[in-house]
Amino acid sequence: MSMATRTDPRSPASHVADSHDLIRVLGARENNLKDVSIEIPKRRLTVFTGVSGSGKSSLVFDTIAAESQRLINETYSAFVQGFMPNLARPEVDVLDGLTTAIIVDQQRMGGDPRSTVGTATDANAMLRILFSRLGTPHIGPPSAYAFNVASVRASGAITVERGAKKAVKATYSRTGGMCPTCEGRGTVSDIDLTQLYDDSKSLSEGALTIPGYSMDGWYGRIFTGCGFFDPDKPIRDYTEKELHDLLHKEPTKIKVEGINLTYEGLIPKIQKSMLSKDIDALQPHVRAFVERAMTFTACPECDGTRLSAGARSSKIKGSSIADACAMQISDLAEWVRGLDEPSVAPLLAKLRHALDSFVEIGLGYLSLDRPSGTLSGGEAQRVKMIRHLGSSLTDVTYVFDEPTTGLHPHDIQRMNSLLLRLRDKGNTVLVVEHKPEVIAIADHVVDLGPGAGTAGGTVCFEGTVEGLRAADTVTGRHLDDRAALKETVRKPTGTLEIRGATAHNLRDVDVDIPLGVLTVVTGVAGSGKSSLVHGSIPPGEGVVSVGQGAIRGSRRSNPATYTGLLDPIRKAFAKANGVKPSLFSANSEGACPTCNGAGVIYTDLAMMAGVATTCEDCEGKRFEASVLDHHLGGRDISEVLAMSVTEAEEFFGADEAHTPAAHRVLGRLADVGLGYLTLGQPLTTLSGGERQRLKLATHMAEKGGVYVLDEPTAGLHLADVEQLLGLLDRIVDSGKSVVVVEHHQAVMAHADWIIDLGPGAGHDGGRVVFEGTPADLVAARSTLTGEHLAAYVGA
Repeated sequence: MSMATRTDPRSPASHVADSHDLIRVLGARENNLKDVSIEIPKRRLTVFTGVSGSGKSSLVFDTIAAESQRLINETYSAFVQGFMPNLARPEVDVLDGLTTAIIVDQQRMGGDPRSTVGTATDANAMLRILFSRLGTPHIGPPSAYAFNVASVRASGAITVERGAKKAVKATYSRTGGMCPTCEGRGTVSDIDLTQLYDDSKSLSEGALTIPGYSMDGWYGRIFTGCGFFDPDKPIRDYTEKELHDLLHKEPTKIKVEGINLTYEGLIPKIQKSMLSKDIDALQPHVRAFVERAMTFTACPECDGTRLSAGARSSKIKGSSIADACAMQISDLAEWVRGLDEPSVAPLLAKLRHALDSFVEIGLGYLSLDRPSGTLSGGEAQRVKMIRHLGSSLTDVTYVFDEPTTGLHPHDIQRMNSLLLRLRDKGNTVLVVEHKPEVIAIADHVVDLGPGAGTAGGTVCFEGTVEGLRAADTVTGRHLDDRAALKETVRKPTGTLEIRGATAHNLRDVDVDIPLGVLTVVTGVAGSGKSSLVHGSIPPGEGVVSVGQGAIRGSRRSNPATYTGLLDPIRKAFAKANGVKPSLFSANSEGACPTCNGAGVIYTDLAMMAGVATTCEDCEGKRFEASVLDHHLGGRDISEVLAMSVTEAEEFFGADEAHTPAAHRVLGRLADVGLGYLTLGQPLTTLSGGERQRLKLATHMAEKGGVYVLDEPTAGLHLADVEQLLGLLDRIVDSGKSVVVVEHHQAVMAHADWIIDLGPGAGHDGGRVVFEGTPADLVAARSTLTGEHLAAYVGA
């Protein structure tokens, strides 16, 4: 019968073009994948699951998305390709049926001080056009409302060479909206003078507290010999002129002990020597000084709006573009709905759609002037999604990396409907995800495992969600796990009082955080959890705060360098081989000369994201060939850096390579569920959750009393969450206090005390709606969290 159907000319299925409805992967071997072969249905929602490190990203991002990107690059002309790096083809035998891939990942958005939520989406550009058409008084084209465009006026002669030379007088002007004082940054930096000197002392008593400015060296001679002020007089007794000379005097030639020198005031001098440099490149003590001495205050000229007076004066219905950008997006959407102007009707419709997308995706609590560098990984990812929701493209492959990071169970349902909407437009949607709520809506599930790192990399299950439940895989077994509420909760040993907290959207919050127990702070995204925990807990003695921010470090940093693990390893290698330790550093003497020890060569593309290609000389090992002749326990340094934490823990615990200092650090990394990371994996390739757990492992060595964690379950498989809860219990049982900002219901159920913020997000949030034990929260069901938790524990 099927044959007849196929040859029937009226049957739509008979067209050969419709037979390509699968993405076929044969023999994928990227990273830890072991010859993986799968077929992914197109125009469906496929979820990839598996424990952290099982190879999900290697399959989805490094194989399917990477090859799609490479094939797109090949469609450009040879001239354009000359400017692009040659992307290596992923390690795979066959990749068939690929479509254009759009990657929506969790990389933080650019931290450029002029990048805001409005400029990162098209919302700001549309508002600028709107104001240039409707704003009164009319001040100029859209660029006149842009805080990224400076106003320029120039005049001069242009020489036109046509036969006889003649000069044409021309004037040129461009109206921009940038505030001239702060150059569109919204803040001006000021120097806190109390951090430069102690005014009760004189210079010779060591009043200056700037690193390197001691009175024993040249500075002492200059200050005593310049004659502008008395070095033995306390600074608070200086006349106005003397103080001006100390702080602001312009460079002046002086003669001290017969030597010609230049004297310059302290402020211009430290501006040049410290403040103008990249803060991450400074030595730690200088960086600490700069962070203390520099205070950023809202620009007095534009009041932090970044815009020039002209741009602020032009209004629509009483609101300037600065007012519009400062509104919460949900309110701005209402304001735009109230504008009815036929001349710009298409623009208004598009702007309304963009703003409604924000609200729909659960970001209605942001404002367009929020700097994009301050968004969390999950927020940044959802801002990137907004661009694609309005797109007319279909038959595209969208690849998402844990889109529910940072979402309350209440918001996950919204995210699910968006993923389904993208699919229903005829797109293939691939999602890497751990949350059972998202796995539940999948049309197709691919479960990788069975373990992490070298123990993973195979497909354990492929099929429907029902099939996964029945399958005996780690994910299948844990899919219906429901953590029960604790029988008994710990008793607090004291309290940490927060009084009158007003950071961001908090409404004068008073709350007592119990000490000596596991406290969980919950609430929908944008309800003020991070503001409460990071902005209001006094960062006093013994508070160890672990967020998901990017770890400061370069492309060369890896788990071994970050945790301090590399030092004992280098010393052990040096001792075993009778050479010096710096040979075993890829940032020092042992570096491969071609790539300077980076292992890859970076091509910076002006118009696109830069790309890294593996160095061909050292094959990505980062070391000079001669260094690899030195061994410890039968392994060279590059082989040790390629080991996973679990392997290395065994290696440095045994016989010849026994190194207790290294073994201790490795034990802590394994404790936080990072046993699968390789020691030499660049930090830039870690997910937000992995970075955070790496920080946690490093901080566990500190003598902290209160640990503050921001979503430690981000990127953790259901099975790994149990291990994390065990770790938190161990920290609490050792007499410490743990405060966790978390959406994961298993963590809520495990808490001793819950503080729930809400009731909504943005200006609808910022209040404490519940505090008490999880059992009371479930019994009361008075908040969104209470309802979801009750459903979760089956109460």
